[in-house]
Amino acid sequence: MNHPKPTRNFAWYYLPVEALLLGLSRLPMPVLYVVADGFYLLMRYVLRYRHRVVFGNIRNSFPDKPEAEVRAIAHGFYRHFADTIVEILKLATISPAEFNRRVVITNPELGDAYFAKGRTIMCLGSHHGNWEWIAPAGAQRWPGQVVGVYKPLSNPFFEYFVYRLRTRLGTGLIPMRETMRDMEANRGKVRSLSMLSDQCPPKSRYAYWTRTLNQDTAFFTGSDRLAVTYQCPVLYASIRKVRRGYCTITLDEIYDGTAPLNLAEHPITEAFARRVERDIMERPAEYLWSHRRWKLKKE
Repeated sequence: MNHPKPTRNFAWYYLPVEALLLGLSRLPMPVLYVVADGFYLLMRYVLRYRHRVVFGNIRNSFPDKPEAEVRAIAHGFYRHFADTIVEILKLATISPAEFNRRVVITNPELGDAYFAKGRTIMCLGSHHGNWEWIAPAGAQRWPGQVVGVYKPLSNPFFEYFVYRLRTRLGTGLIPMRETMRDMEANRGKVRSLSMLSDQCPPKSRYAYWTRTLNQDTAFFTGSDRLAVTYQCPVLYASIRKVRRGYCTITLDEIYDGTAPLNLAEHPITEAFARRVERDIMERPAEYLWSHRRWKLKKE
């Protein structure tokens, strides 16, 4: 199934913005991290970017932590988020060789085994670590076989630019609303469908509710239905920062694609929620606390 790519059909006044972003992307990583330090200071102390959301999410997730530790996590988040911004921007110009030096999949044999059997894999991730590096890392390991599910942006320039970032190293993209049709059209193909599945559903009737980080948390349930309908193995991708600009991705099997499931209990979504919670508990500063993750309240 072919999906139309965004074109350069945006207003002329975005051309200087594009030139600036591409110019920044061409800077060496050490210089980009100096830029990131500036972003950190700007977001944390000048703009106070989503200050209430960040601190509210952290306090609600860790109600037993003292305020000093809450502030330390928030401080770490703003630093990590600034680094993530420049690392995502670097995707516009980074060479495959440099990218592969910086991102390592620790156990690719898990994906290799399923691809050798001709299976379609669902790979679930969250907004933890540098989530935008997960799919390109898979595309480098399995060229032409990694497709990301994404939500198109409303701004024509940023839709074009971000699409270019995400696909430049070989990742295919399909709009979120076309996931089911794409799965049906590509039934039986050997590929990995990559999804960030920790986003908040818009309404409670679409949600599976579970307790995560001391809160009632809503999750989309599409992964359960898709995995059973198309007999897809489901893997969880955990990305861990080793040091600035370097990370590892570890795959963890949630479902083998054959065992019977009780969809009413949403076992895949529940297992995913536990893995996301584990990663956040281990490295809380690397989660996207500025996201209004808990805006939907349980009825």
